[in-house]
Amino acid sequence: MLNISLTVLCTVLSYLSGSISASILISKWFYKGDVRNFGSHNAGATNMARVYGLLGGLAVLAGDFLKAVIAMGLPWLLGVLIPEFTCAELAYCLAGAGCFLGHAFPVFFKFKGGKGVTVGAAIALMIDWRIFLIILAVFVIVFIITHIVSVSSISAAAAIIVAAVLFFVFKVGNFSVYRLVLAAFAGVSVIYLHRSNIGRLIRGEEKKFTYKKRSAKTEENAQNKEEA
Repeated sequence: MLNISLTVLCTVLSYLSGSISASILISKWFYKGDVRNFGSHNAGATNMARVYGLLGGLAVLAGDFLKAVIAMGLPWLLGVLIPEFTCAELAYCLAGAGCFLGHAFPVFFKFKGGKGVTVGAAIALMIDWRIFLIILAVFVIVFIITHIVSVSSISAAAAIIVAAVLFFVFKVGNFSVYRLVLAAFAGVSVIYLHRSNIGRLIRGEEKKFTYKKRSAKTEENAQNKEEA
């Protein structure tokens, strides 16, 4: 009963923590707007940087990364403090999945969240730091070549799946089946959440990344001109 209770508690708390959207809160508190109303309408670090500047994007990046680390750190800590908690590994991975779902579908913001790239990266780190380095390298290399964040993100998402499978098959470190499933879930989910970007890529309409600072009002005027 203890194992079930603590596992459910960790999963629920992780979903709720994932639902705390750094981009939405920062854009409302510091920029008096909602990042979802501008740019790509995505509640993520990339759109935050495009709309409000690099500093805002970095703040969101840090916030989203940290919340996933804290969410997955909770069951690990409980496993250390409570020896009877023998399902800590399962709870650890469910916490990662819960945080990801909260980020993508936040209960506090009408289930309209981000695409999970930063949270997915944090999950990779918590699964195995070597996998994190692999996907980080893939992201950076692809971005240097293309300058398109969505392509880099999709490539990194595919990389986490491939790396996790290889780590599991070749028994690299203490790589459980739970971690394999979590990595696959995160990778597939990130790719799925980028389906609109994939459509734009196919049509040749996906824009390269820029972070020129402009106000939300400027962004709104630009959109009005495009629609006119």
